[in-house]
Amino acid sequence: MPTSLQGIEDAQTLAQAIVDTIHEPLLVLDAQFHVLAASRSFYATFQVDPEHTMGRPLYSLGDGQWNIPALRVLLETIIPERAAMDGFEVEHDFPGLGPRTMLLNARKVIYERSTNTTILLAFTDITARRLIEREKEELLERTEELLAQQQTLLQEMQHRVANSLQIIASILMLKARAVNSEETRRHLRDAHQRVMSVAEVQAHLHASGGVDKIEVGGYLTKLCASLAKSMIGEDQPIELKVVADHSEIGSDKAVSIGLIVTELMINAVKYAFPTPRADARVLITFFGGEGESWTLTVADNGIGKIADLPPSKHGGLGTVIVDALVKQLGATLEVHSVEGVSVCITHAATAALPQAA
Repeated sequence: MPTSLQGIEDAQTLAQAIVDTIHEPLLVLDAQFHVLAASRSFYATFQVDPEHTMGRPLYSLGDGQWNIPALRVLLETIIPERAAMDGFEVEHDFPGLGPRTMLLNARKVIYERSTNTTILLAFTDITARRLIEREKEELLERTEELLAQQQTLLQEMQHRVANSLQIIASILMLKARAVNSEETRRHLRDAHQRVMSVAEVQAHLHASGGVDKIEVGGYLTKLCASLAKSMIGEDQPIELKVVADHSEIGSDKAVSIGLIVTELMINAVKYAFPTPRADARVLITFFGGEGESWTLTVADNGIGKIADLPPSKHGGLGTVIVDALVKQLGATLEVHSVEGVSVCITHAATAALPQAA
């Protein structure tokens, strides 16, 4: 049966063993902040020895390096009021260690059979963590600055492209008015109209904020409404209707789709309704499928194709442009002429190649 003195010694041995086992630096202080015990990790981390630590006031350890204002606030103000404090952050330049950021956890231990109190003070070095966080913040700020610069350059480029297109269109129109040949005038006007269509597409993509993905339905609706104002006269009202789901497509592909729709609308307005009709209509539909598959259809209820018309009347330059754009998109084109003309452009999702075993 152990004596009372032996029990106290055993308890002290156990307590010191527990303190030494803790991985993080730990101090045990009395009510006057004298060091009663310190963990091995404390000695190793702060490069001090037990002889100059045990029994000494915390603030006088070393050359007074622990006389830290923030630490005094924690021990002398916060702990007496709260009895415990977690995650109290302290930054200090420790001799031999350099600047360190520490999280302090403190507990005041009150004993049932004694008026004495003990304070447990644990340290967690988060210097590396804070450095990484600061580097991330700086990188984020730099990234945001680069994105802002990129957006500014993009807007400037779009503005210059728009101005250039307007200048080219104006020159073409001036040339069309100046020439005497009706055929040359017609070609110049066609070129003017196509430059304006490119300008319309560019303007609508610019209005989308330069995003990578664009909702096709809203994009085509705005584009067709704008084109209708410039292409359809009051003497021949033609209804333009867009029906689409909520599919999105890359802005690079949206340019080609917008130009295709513009060319097909030009053809429909020119050739589908040679005489005014009250029910004249052009319907544009776009529906997405699985993966990157989609289907675009531009259909009118006009006179359809006339077999005895010369080849130049079947689209001419517009047909060449549409074929080139469809090929660029990796899509296929089909033309049907039953009640009017229906042009269907289909893009199938690329099948994944089987991986080798």
